[in-house]
Formats: sequence, C-alpha cells, structure tokens
Amino acid sequence: MYSLDLVTVAVIVANIIISIKGFKDYAFRGKYLFNIAGIQRGEQYRFFTSGFLHVDINHLFVNMVTLFFFADEVVRALGDIKFIIIYLVSLLGGNFLSYLFHKNEYHYSALGASGAVSGILYSAILLDPNMQIYFGIPGYIFGIGYLVYSIYGMKKRNDNIGHDAHFGGAVAGYLMTIVYDYELIYTNTITVIALLLPIIALFVLIKLGKI
Repeated sequence: MYSLDLVTVAVIVANIIISIKGFKDYAFRGKYLFNIAGIQRGEQYRFFTSGFLHVDINHLFVNMVTLFFFADEVVRALGDIKFIIIYLVSLLGGNFLSYLFHKNEYHYSALGASGAVSGILYSAILLDPNMQIYFGIPGYIFGIGYLVYSIYGMKKRNDNIGHDAHFGGAVAGYLMTIVYDYELIYTNTITVIALLLPIIALFVLIKLGKI
C-alpha cells in the first residue's frame, strides 16, 4: 500500500507550483533552468532550481507519479530527513554529471526532477530489490536495465532525454543509500554488486573515450 507523508507531499507540491509557474512564464523558466552558459556566468543556483521545473504537464506527471510510487519505501526505511537528503543530493548529482558532459556546449539547457526521482527510485530498489515495478518487473532487473539504457542514450545522443542526469541521479541515490544503510552490502549483496556494474562500465567507457 502506498502512502504519502508530509515531506513527500511538500516535494510534490513544490514541483507542481514551480513547474506551473514555468509553464506560463517563459522568462521565469529561462532564468532558473539548467543552462551551461548561465552556470558559467556564475549562476550556480541553476543546478538546484532546474530540478523543480518541467517542460510540460506530461513531464511533470510522469516524474511525480514515479516519485509517489517509490518515495514511501525510502521514507519507511530511512525516515523523512534522509529521504529529502537523498532527493536533493540526487538532483544535484544528476545535474553535475550533465554539466561534466556538456560543459563545452554553451547552448545546452535542461530541466526536470528526473535526476532526483531516479535517485529515489534506486534507493528504493536497494532497500527492497524484489519490489515489483511496471507490470511485475523485479526492481533489481529494472535498475540494471535502466542504467544500461541510460549509458546507451548518453552514447547515442539521438533524443531529447537527459540520460546523463538520470544516470547521475541514480548513482547519487545508490551511494547515499549505502552510506545511510551500509548493512545493505551484506543483506542485499547481489543487488548492490549488480547495480554497481553499470556504474563501473560507464567510467570505463569514459576512460576509453567511448562516451
């Protein structure tokens, strides 16, 4: 059974209010979205603010519904404070990886809570590897496939999806969850190792100049 506590509600409401403001006010959205040129002008706040803006109602809906389904597991296991820390660190981690990949593309812009939501999704999978996702797919299988697909998307760059932010957010959520509950290394060893392999693969591909 899924439920929402006050912190999760606050995060969802903040995303809805700020995103709706951005739907109507393009100047507002332009000022706060993730933009390489803006960041290099000293507007580092964009690393944070862009995570509460969305392209349209569908983008917002998908992210908030995903957050709804996975937040409860993280809050239940780790508590409100650790949940919000994982959410925010994943948001920043996703945008930081995007910055590393696009720092020479001054026109590059992005927005959305996908990095933060990916971090919560991965935290939930680590905490409960056998949770069922999307038509009964085991969580650990979905997690591995998601990271592999993100690596593929980062390599191809043939769509408008911020795969690097998704990947960075997932990695941040993975690491923060282990920091908060290191016993997962012993209790969910196979899942911890399995989700680590795509992360290692990404760094190897970067080292080899393949991405």
